[in-house]
Amino acid sequence: MEYTWDEKIRERETAQETGGKAMKESIHKYFQVGTILWMSYPPERCGFLEPLRKICCDDFFDAVEITQIEDASERKKAKELLAQSHLKVCYGAQPRLLGPKLNPNAISEEERKKAEKTLLEAVDEAKGLGAKGIAFLAGKWEKETREEAFSQLLKTTRNVCDYAADRQMQVELEVFDYDMDKAALIGPAPYAAEFAAKMRTTNSNFGLMADLSHFPTTYENSRFVIQTLKPYITHLHIGNAVVKKGCEAYGDQHPRFGFPESENDVEELTDFFRVLRQEGFFRKEEPLVLSLEVKPWKDEEPDIILANTKRVIRRAWALA
Repeated sequence: MEYTWDEKIRERETAQETGGKAMKESIHKYFQVGTILWMSYPPERCGFLEPLRKICCDDFFDAVEITQIEDASERKKAKELLAQSHLKVCYGAQPRLLGPKLNPNAISEEERKKAEKTLLEAVDEAKGLGAKGIAFLAGKWEKETREEAFSQLLKTTRNVCDYAADRQMQVELEVFDYDMDKAALIGPAPYAAEFAAKMRTTNSNFGLMADLSHFPTTYENSRFVIQTLKPYITHLHIGNAVVKKGCEAYGDQHPRFGFPESENDVEELTDFFRVLRQEGFFRKEEPLVLSLEVKPWKDEEPDIILANTKRVIRRAWALA
């Protein structure tokens, strides 16, 4: 019987380690490994349906994260591909906010409602595509109106959560940098935990998304973020960042692992996995989605960057 390379890797991952140690189990036992499609294959360069088909055919992945599909015929075809794939479907509404510069914590009620409207529409589109929820991010903020912005974000998020709950859907807020690139209200881990605690008093279908690539941009590390957000984390991302001003790909750009002057590579991902294990996130009965969020920089080749990320994941998992 012939085995594919991925099958051989998985077999090796589950083989018994030497020296009488415990079995080294597959990452897929404890996490639903996914990718953010529009990051792995930027649609302006790669289109949409062909990259989606690639991921559907790649059995390394257990999940895929997609975003708004404006073309009705493409949306119909995407739904068909996803239904065939046995992938867990996740929906990222972040581009729906970032593109038109909508702000869910805008002080202006008119502007806040515009952001809320697109998030409600995202819930419906996500459900139609087979997703069980949506993820989004907070908007920009000003120091003088931070508390008011916090209240506005609570209002938006509660309204979206109420709407989603009626459709048996979840809502996740991704934690971003607060002063570097996206400059989102949420924000460092303690502030995110404060927000999540308030949300959970009214909406049990709310959670937080923690992203390894954002830890350097909030001046935090894996242990601090995971321990601080532990009660609220429902989704994970991994990736890289450049935080040295003046360097290429500075900010929230998600360059490949090994990118010059970047912060995360095998060592940091290994530490991330170890912290997740120690903090009880290896949940074989209810595995969280853990998606890679890495994109090709400039003219880098998407397939090579995706392969790069898989190699780093396998190595870090083997060392964790």
